[in-house]
Amino acid sequence: MNKGENEATDTNYLNLDEFHVSKESGFVLDEPLSDLPKFYQPWMDIANNLTHLIEHHQLRPEVNKMQLLGTHMLSGHKQLRLAHLALSSITMGYVWQEGEHNNTKVLPRNLAVPYCKISEILGLPPILVHADCVLANWKRKDPKRPMETRNLDTIFALPGGNNLKGFFLVTLEVELAAVQGIKAIATATEAIWKHDTVSINAALRGVAGSIRKMNQTLRKMDERVDPAVFYGVIRLFLSGWKDNPAFPDGLLYEGVWEQPRQFSGGSAAQSSTLQSFDEFLGIRHNAESAEFLHRMRDYMPPSHKAFIQAVASGPSVREYILFHPSPVLREAYNDCIEALIGLRNYHIAMVTRYITISAARAKAKLASSSQVLQKAPQSLVERGTGGSTIMSLLKSARDATKEMTIGEKGQQ
Repeated sequence: MNKGENEATDTNYLNLDEFHVSKESGFVLDEPLSDLPKFYQPWMDIANNLTHLIEHHQLRPEVNKMQLLGTHMLSGHKQLRLAHLALSSITMGYVWQEGEHNNTKVLPRNLAVPYCKISEILGLPPILVHADCVLANWKRKDPKRPMETRNLDTIFALPGGNNLKGFFLVTLEVELAAVQGIKAIATATEAIWKHDTVSINAALRGVAGSIRKMNQTLRKMDERVDPAVFYGVIRLFLSGWKDNPAFPDGLLYEGVWEQPRQFSGGSAAQSSTLQSFDEFLGIRHNAESAEFLHRMRDYMPPSHKAFIQAVASGPSVREYILFHPSPVLREAYNDCIEALIGLRNYHIAMVTRYITISAARAKAKLASSSQVLQKAPQSLVERGTGGSTIMSLLKSARDATKEMTIGEKGQQ
């Protein structure tokens, strides 16, 4: 093992609790709050009515007259996460209310000041991130019923109706499908230190099964989200102000910074789940992809970023197998690789349908009077909402995964 041959101690094990990773829901926030103290009712009134305000061009006027509220009445992690989600959603609506070419380059002081303060406390950037719109943006319709598709709803919504809710909730279910795999990573780390090949094998099988479950769950996206609505409506409100031609200088957070700041929009690369699996399996991305993926870790809750780093600096399951040849472990490891290739191939196919093909259709109809098409982010045709050149990134990640397959004699 390249990461230390020292004897196992308790400090070598990954304790999920220390990283605020739930054994029941993984990186998903357990039972998020859906209301804040009455002091923050002005925020909640706007956040709960975003779609109506945006579609009737009333959001910016409402925000502009909103009272500047301090953050001193917020207590506890869940209140802070809900406040961040609310202000993030309001911010995306405020910036993009009038479409790509009528965006605003200034976030007003009464929104920017508390938003940036909450972001600083949480260690998150002041923009809507995966940890907001997916991990903390869910509630049970019936609190007494299980956490299942028919009983889930979003806390806040942006334009896109049921398609937007479907996009967030299917992504949430994909995160939940990964929970067994995340727990298996912790198990495998301990098992490697103990040279417990039986437990390593079981953990690898758990990871592979979890990745396949994620792939199966992701396919629900076709049932819940119309590609035309995703491309023409939803995508705009997830777009950021970094690597975006519509924002060459970024967004000015009035009352916080004197110069505009650039932040990336929401991206699947902000999922701690996928990056954890990559580090556990030893996937090595090319320089450009690695730079983007590592930058996306700054858009994750700090404890989740720390978990990924702990996995990366822990014992390498790949090198353990290379140094302790075992047909059983090699097969189990390669099964993980195969499952991850399958997930990435499906993601590529989905992006082709939801972005590439939709972009071509939107371009062909651009002269129409459809407001949906006029609002579609034309400057981001080849980029993801996170600002990456999305197709090249996904294919590079898929190819890097393929290269990790271990041959019968140990070589790739």
